[in-house]
Amino acid sequence: MPNWLKDAVFYEIYPQSFKDTNCDGIGDINGIIEKLDYVRDLGCNALWINPLFDSPFKDAGYDVRDYKKVAPRYGTNADLYRLFGEAHKKGIHVLLDLVPGHTSEEHPWFLESKKAEKNEYTDRYIWTNCWFYGISGHPYIGGEAERDGCYMLNFFKCQPALNYGFLNRTADWQSAPDAPECIATREALKDIMRFWLDHGCDGFRVDMADSLVKEDDENKSATGAIWKNIREMLDKDYPEAAIVSEWCNPQQALKSGFHADFYLDHHGNGYNTLLRDNETPGGDHSFLKKDGNGDIMRFLIDYLPKYDGTKDDGYISFITCNHDTPRARLTLGYDELKIAWALFLTLPGVPFIYYGDEIGMRYLDIPTKEGGYTRTGTRTPMQWDNSRNHGFSDASSEILYLPQDPAEDAPTVEDQEKDPSSLLNVTKELIALRHKYTDLQADGSFDVIYAEKKQFPFVYRRGNLLLAINPSENKASAALTEEAYILPNDQKATKLTPVYSIGEFKQEANTLTLKGQSFVVFSLEA
Repeated sequence: MPNWLKDAVFYEIYPQSFKDTNCDGIGDINGIIEKLDYVRDLGCNALWINPLFDSPFKDAGYDVRDYKKVAPRYGTNADLYRLFGEAHKKGIHVLLDLVPGHTSEEHPWFLESKKAEKNEYTDRYIWTNCWFYGISGHPYIGGEAERDGCYMLNFFKCQPALNYGFLNRTADWQSAPDAPECIATREALKDIMRFWLDHGCDGFRVDMADSLVKEDDENKSATGAIWKNIREMLDKDYPEAAIVSEWCNPQQALKSGFHADFYLDHHGNGYNTLLRDNETPGGDHSFLKKDGNGDIMRFLIDYLPKYDGTKDDGYISFITCNHDTPRARLTLGYDELKIAWALFLTLPGVPFIYYGDEIGMRYLDIPTKEGGYTRTGTRTPMQWDNSRNHGFSDASSEILYLPQDPAEDAPTVEDQEKDPSSLLNVTKELIALRHKYTDLQADGSFDVIYAEKKQFPFVYRRGNLLLAINPSENKASAALTEEAYILPNDQKATKLTPVYSIGEFKQEANTLTLKGQSFVVFSLEA
């Protein structure tokens, strides 16, 4: 396990929307380099950058045409190598986005695989052995190649699935996961990883990490075996490199070798009930919405078994948002976001902040761009200041990658830096608090002290710290039982010293009361 992950707070950068330095309306690598001091001053000491590789951009770069070449619109390989170096000088690790399950239909491997004559790449992708035979239960394309067969898709039409085999095979064209052609695919993936690690990359966020072996069993054992093999390579040759999975099943992902797994916004899961429970009849009942009348138990019932079952294997990663998820500002105001980020930044695991969430950028209702569809409104350019295009670009606004928030009160870094109580400055305080107290870091202990169905506040302990959160708009109290005062070394605390708070609270005897929209952290002292 890379030791640096324990104190890591990640900042996700969607490169085409972060900072444009060459006036083409699209963000670039030099723009990221220019803003590294901002990332550092925010308190984030790690980056996850969405795909930077050469691509036709039919799916915003998740359709890779060349894994070892930076897309010209972002710069050059040399620019990316310089980014690694400049980030490291500032104490910032960098993860690249790895897409292992598919490539672009324009990738040279696939162009060779489409040919009628057999070659090195014929079996790099999943093909049937006849144009007439489709692929039951999976999307596929036929009639677009010289070879006699249909090929499987991994997602969009532009993304043919790489061949890692089928665990449960029902047709003679399906390879076993340990077939030579599937091993060759795995080794090609490792070669890509080595290439970037050798040039200074610190690891990878892995897209659709569970999508490799088809017809896998319910435990994804065959896909897991691939990642275990890759983890062996990393442990041996790159022990400080990290891999973080888009899997949202830590029992599978962490036991398959990943260091961390994203807790994603899947409808009805614990994360979803915290701040995006707005797709059920009867209104939005998110726990972190002040008038949602939410229920912390809906979160804990889902989360606790995952945490308890994997805390010795790796980390669960909470996200403020990501490029696939509606921004939280869609339903939450600034004060609600302060409380939300307080929770996410004080729970176990490795947290990720999506660019712009630290200032509460809005979700915009805009047309799709590069396959974004409903996700596009979350991918708009960063709002730095009140100059032209909010400081994102000096280009004409008509050629910007995406439009920006047109409202007069569009949040900007410049405005919020001047306001001590702004969401930006509260976010900085929360990140600093996490760095200050090792008990708040990824591997610190976690115990529920007070959590009742449809009740507030939620009280929990991280080592020698006692934390309470009341996201509702009403005052709420909790009785602190003896369990709240038992320290990890089994001593009993006799004193609670507040070390950080948002809003107002009162602690009298064994009763803790928080006003609406409040959060407090106490140090427990023997």
